[in-house]
Amino acid sequence: MRFLIAAVGRAKAGPERSLYDHYAGRISPPPVLKEVEEKRALKPPELKKREAELLLGAIPDGATVVALDERGKGLSSRRLAELIGRWRDEGVRNLAFVIGGADGLDDTVRSRAGLVLALGAPTWPHMLVRGLIAEQLFRTQCILSGHPYHRD
Repeated sequence: MRFLIAAVGRAKAGPERSLYDHYAGRISPPPVLKEVEEKRALKPPELKKREAELLLGAIPDGATVVALDERGKGLSSRRLAELIGRWRDEGVRNLAFVIGGADGLDDTVRSRAGLVLALGAPTWPHMLVRGLIAEQLFRTQCILSGHPYHRD
């Protein structure tokens, strides 16, 4: 199974990018990070819609989509690993995690998703979410392989 992270904005060098790079480098194979950005100054509803088009355009055909959204379902790391393991065993080849911009995701992205996932009750900065997802993907691989990184 190959992982893709489609995200709004370009991550610059700094702690958020370092966190992402640290965990992405521990995943085999490493996830592909596709960053999209709309340069035009659009009103928030138009910007969300345009970002959705860019995000969905970055996802391979047939990929299973996980939309990261504060209104999504909260799953424990173990439950997320079990779900990803099930998808892998069912033949899912590409799993795409979608991270919106500062205004969140348009409904078209959430409706395309096989799972709308919340990373807990707080709202996280969208640049930090890249690192959080990379860590969870590393943790997932550890759980599924029986590696002791994850402790219940």
